[in-house]
Amino acid sequence: MSFHTFHAQLLENAEFLKPVAMALTKDPEAAKDLYQETLYKALKNKDKYLEGSNIRAWLYTIMRNLFINDYRRAAKYSSSIELTPNITNNTLADVNAENMLRTKEIKGTLYKLPLSFKKPLLLYCDGFKYHEIAEMLHEPMGTVKSRIHLARKLLCTTMSRH
Repeated sequence: MSFHTFHAQLLENAEFLKPVAMALTKDPEAAKDLYQETLYKALKNKDKYLEGSNIRAWLYTIMRNLFINDYRRAAKYSSSIELTPNITNNTLADVNAENMLRTKEIKGTLYKLPLSFKKPLLLYCDGFKYHEIAEMLHEPMGTVKSRIHLARKLLCTTMSRH
Protein backbone atom coordinates (compact mmCIF):
# COMPACT_ATOMS: atom_id res chain seq x y z
CA MET A 1 0.00 0.00 0.00
CA SER A 2 1.41 3.38 -0.94
CA PHE A 3 1.87 6.11 1.61
CA HIS A 4 -0.67 8.33 -0.15
CA THR A 5 -3.35 5.60 -0.13
CA PHE A 6 -2.71 4.86 3.54
CA HIS A 7 -2.69 8.58 4.40
CA ALA A 8 -6.03 9.09 2.60
CA GLN A 9 -7.59 6.12 4.43
CA LEU A 10 -6.22 7.40 7.71
CA LEU A 11 -7.73 10.85 7.20
CA GLU A 12 -11.09 9.40 6.14
CA ASN A 13 -11.34 7.29 9.30
CA ALA A 14 -9.52 9.35 11.93
CA GLU A 15 -12.43 11.62 12.85
CA PHE A 16 -14.24 8.86 14.76
CA LEU A 17 -11.30 8.75 17.20
CA LYS A 18 -12.02 12.19 18.70
CA PRO A 19 -15.13 11.18 20.68
CA VAL A 20 -13.42 7.92 21.67
CA ALA A 21 -10.45 9.87 23.04
CA MET A 22 -12.80 12.14 24.97
CA ALA A 23 -14.69 9.16 26.39
CA LEU A 24 -11.43 7.57 27.55
CA THR A 25 -9.77 10.65 29.05
CA LYS A 26 -12.75 12.78 30.16
CA ASP A 27 -10.51 15.81 29.54
CA PRO A 28 -10.47 17.88 26.31
CA GLU A 29 -6.73 18.58 26.39
CA ALA A 30 -5.78 15.01 27.23
CA ALA A 31 -8.17 13.82 24.49
CA LYS A 32 -6.41 16.03 21.92
CA ASP A 33 -3.04 14.68 23.02
CA LEU A 34 -4.26 11.08 22.84
CA TYR A 35 -5.79 11.68 19.39
CA GLN A 36 -2.57 13.20 18.04
CA GLU A 37 -0.38 10.51 19.59
CA THR A 38 -2.62 7.85 18.03
CA LEU A 39 -2.31 9.37 14.56
CA TYR A 40 1.44 9.76 14.98
CA LYS A 41 1.81 6.14 16.04
CA ALA A 42 -0.40 4.99 13.15
CA LEU A 43 1.76 6.88 10.65
CA LYS A 44 4.93 5.59 12.28
CA ASN A 45 3.66 2.00 12.10
CA LYS A 46 2.06 2.18 8.65
CA ASP A 47 3.98 -0.92 7.59
CA LYS A 48 2.22 -2.97 10.30
CA TYR A 49 -1.24 -2.20 8.92
CA LEU A 50 -2.58 -5.06 6.82
CA GLU A 51 -4.15 -3.72 3.64
CA GLY A 52 -7.83 -4.56 3.45
CA SER A 53 -8.27 -4.97 7.20
CA ASN A 54 -10.48 -2.71 9.30
CA ILE A 55 -8.50 0.51 9.73
CA ARG A 56 -10.93 1.84 12.34
CA ALA A 57 -10.37 -1.19 14.55
CA TRP A 58 -6.62 -0.85 14.05
CA LEU A 59 -6.70 2.84 15.03
CA TYR A 60 -8.94 2.12 18.01
CA THR A 61 -6.53 -0.56 19.23
CA ILE A 62 -3.61 1.85 18.97
CA MET A 63 -5.56 4.50 20.92
CA ARG A 64 -6.71 2.08 23.60
CA ASN A 65 -3.19 0.73 24.10
CA LEU A 66 -1.75 4.24 24.34
CA PHE A 67 -4.40 5.18 26.89
CA ILE A 68 -3.81 2.05 28.98
CA ASN A 69 -0.03 2.55 28.96
CA ASP A 70 -0.41 6.22 29.96
CA TYR A 71 -2.84 5.26 32.71
CA ARG A 72 -0.46 2.64 34.10
CA ARG A 73 2.45 5.06 33.94
CA ALA A 74 0.45 7.73 35.81
CA ALA A 75 -0.74 5.22 38.42
CA LYS A 76 2.82 4.05 38.99
CA TYR A 77 4.10 7.55 39.70
CA SER A 78 1.12 8.73 41.75
CA SER A 79 1.51 5.99 44.34
CA SER A 80 4.34 7.72 46.18
CA ILE A 81 4.21 8.33 49.93
CA GLU A 82 3.65 11.93 51.01
CA LEU A 83 5.77 13.31 53.82
CA THR A 84 3.70 14.70 56.67
CA PRO A 85 4.99 16.71 59.64
CA ASN A 86 4.54 13.82 62.10
CA ILE A 87 6.60 11.35 60.01
CA THR A 88 10.33 11.58 60.48
CA ASN A 89 12.85 10.44 57.90
CA ASN A 90 13.76 7.43 60.09
CA THR A 91 10.11 6.36 60.31
CA LEU A 92 9.76 6.76 56.57
CA ALA A 93 12.91 4.68 56.00
CA ASP A 94 11.52 1.95 58.28
CA VAL A 95 8.20 1.96 56.42
CA ASN A 96 9.96 1.81 53.05
CA ALA A 97 12.23 -1.03 54.19
CA GLU A 98 9.27 -2.98 55.57
CA ASN A 99 7.28 -2.39 52.39
CA MET A 100 10.21 -3.53 50.25
CA LEU A 101 10.59 -6.73 52.27
CA ARG A 102 6.85 -7.42 52.14
CA THR A 103 6.78 -6.77 48.38
CA LYS A 104 9.73 -9.11 47.89
CA GLU A 105 7.97 -11.78 49.96
CA ILE A 106 4.73 -11.38 47.97
CA LYS A 107 6.57 -11.56 44.64
CA GLY A 108 8.48 -14.64 45.74
CA THR A 109 5.26 -16.37 46.78
CA LEU A 110 3.48 -15.23 43.63
CA TYR A 111 6.14 -16.67 41.34
CA LYS A 112 5.84 -20.05 43.09
CA LEU A 113 2.17 -20.34 42.09
CA PRO A 114 1.32 -22.72 39.23
CA LEU A 115 1.54 -20.99 35.84
CA SER A 116 -2.19 -21.43 35.18
CA PHE A 117 -2.90 -19.20 38.22
CA LYS A 118 0.13 -16.94 38.10
CA LYS A 119 -0.30 -15.73 34.52
CA PRO A 120 -3.90 -14.43 34.83
CA LEU A 121 -3.18 -12.84 38.22
CA LEU A 122 -0.10 -11.01 36.91
CA LEU A 123 -2.08 -9.70 33.94
CA TYR A 124 -4.86 -8.60 36.27
CA CYS A 125 -2.32 -6.83 38.51
CA ASP A 126 -0.98 -5.09 35.40
CA GLY A 127 -4.41 -3.52 34.95
CA PHE A 128 -5.98 -5.71 32.30
CA LYS A 129 -9.72 -6.40 32.50
CA TYR A 130 -11.07 -9.94 32.77
CA HIS A 131 -12.26 -10.02 29.14
CA GLU A 132 -8.87 -8.79 27.90
CA ILE A 133 -7.07 -11.50 29.88
CA ALA A 134 -9.49 -14.11 28.54
CA GLU A 135 -8.71 -13.01 24.97
CA MET A 136 -4.96 -13.03 25.56
CA LEU A 137 -4.95 -16.47 27.17
CA HIS A 138 -7.61 -17.91 24.85
CA GLU A 139 -9.67 -19.00 27.87
CA PRO A 140 -13.33 -18.42 28.79
CA MET A 141 -13.86 -15.37 31.01
CA GLY A 142 -15.32 -17.54 33.80
CA THR A 143 -12.14 -19.61 33.86
CA VAL A 144 -10.02 -16.47 34.08
CA LYS A 145 -12.11 -15.06 36.96
CA SER A 146 -11.95 -18.38 38.79
CA ARG A 147 -8.18 -18.68 38.38
CA ILE A 148 -7.58 -15.13 39.58
CA HIS A 149 -9.80 -15.74 42.60
CA LEU A 150 -8.05 -19.01 43.42
CA ALA A 151 -4.62 -17.44 42.89
CA ARG A 152 -5.49 -14.72 45.40
CA LYS A 153 -6.67 -17.34 47.90
CA LEU A 154 -3.49 -19.40 47.42
CA LEU A 155 -1.38 -16.27 47.80
CA CYS A 156 -3.18 -15.26 51.02
CA THR A 157 -3.01 -18.78 52.45
CA THR A 158 0.69 -19.11 51.67
CA MET A 159 1.49 -15.63 53.02
CA SER A 160 -0.41 -16.22 56.29
CA ARG A 161 1.74 -19.32 57.01
CA HIS A 162 4.94 -17.25 56.99
